[in-house]
Amino acid sequence: MLLKELHLKQFRNYEDLSLSFQDGLTIITGENAQGKTNLLEAIFLLSLAKSHRTNQDREMISWETDQAIISGLIQTKNYEFPLEMHLTQAGKIGKVNYLEQEKLSQFIGKLNVILFAPEDLQIIKGSPGGRRKFIDAELGQAQPLYLQTLLDYNRTLKQRNRYLKEFGYRSTFDELYFAVLTEQLIDQATILIQERKRFVKALEELAQPIHTELSKGRDILELSYKANHSTLNGIDESELKDAYQDLFNQAKEREKERGVTLYGPHRDDLEFLINENNAQFYASQGQQRTIVLALKLAETELLKQLTGEYPVLLLDDVLSELDDGRQHILMSHIEAKVQTFLTTASIQGIELDALNKAQILKVRNGEIYSE
Repeated sequence: MLLKELHLKQFRNYEDLSLSFQDGLTIITGENAQGKTNLLEAIFLLSLAKSHRTNQDREMISWETDQAIISGLIQTKNYEFPLEMHLTQAGKIGKVNYLEQEKLSQFIGKLNVILFAPEDLQIIKGSPGGRRKFIDAELGQAQPLYLQTLLDYNRTLKQRNRYLKEFGYRSTFDELYFAVLTEQLIDQATILIQERKRFVKALEELAQPIHTELSKGRDILELSYKANHSTLNGIDESELKDAYQDLFNQAKEREKERGVTLYGPHRDDLEFLINENNAQFYASQGQQRTIVLALKLAETELLKQLTGEYPVLLLDDVLSELDDGRQHILMSHIEAKVQTFLTTASIQGIELDALNKAQILKVRNGEIYSE
């Protein structure tokens, strides 16, 4: 999968920009606060219909206008097609082949991307919510059914939580209505957890040899999906639905008291182990960075397995965080396979062979110059 062209209108500090890209490596260089990361953000938006930097669409629209447009020409092994994302005061509008999509979920995943940025260390160091988002983002763009199930689950969860919360103000409790909501939630939760566990297992198998190479065999990486109740871990997929039903039956009175759903994939976590120790607490920052790099390279291979095509790789100012050995491994894994956009303040230190093959763009005050 390739991004052949990118057009920006009134997006961040780009008033009107048109770019064409080569198939391999594109290096975007320039001083800080000139617009390098804005380009990657625009590409990310064309994939996941959201920014990796802000939840406020207004921040991405130039101040002198009320709308921004990001458009791109996508090439797959079978055909080319345009994508458009309109950011307006009323919300986002996604277009595929110039046709407005009814839902943004129908837009997501037409362009698959993997983003690697310094803040991705939070996948290891941060909260369970961040790790769930990591899984959901990758599965959501590769599997439309997963994304739709996730949206349905969140909707059912919201309804169920609202009913539990309102119970404190009601004199009656509609057992039948609550049972229907619970059954829907269990059906959706079962699908989500099954797909998440398969994803984690496949990601682990791909990440382990890469991590061994990066760590020179010093560390062993393991991934483990952790449900928020011990009885849900280690059971067969066929038993998952019944196990959830038992849990919810036991927890009903406590849920009424607390006014919230106590179990489900919205409370689960992903655990990273280094030499059998939880990397969140026992790995050094260097070890954590190595884990994330291995994950990102493994993700590119996993998305290739799931979709039949390599995603576009976005590397936002990460080379400065890697030593020469890890830089070389990164470049060797993506060379000639993955279209890559790399931002950096300086091209010094980048391998000469990579520089000779790369398209190099210089950013200055929202203007792009070829070098």
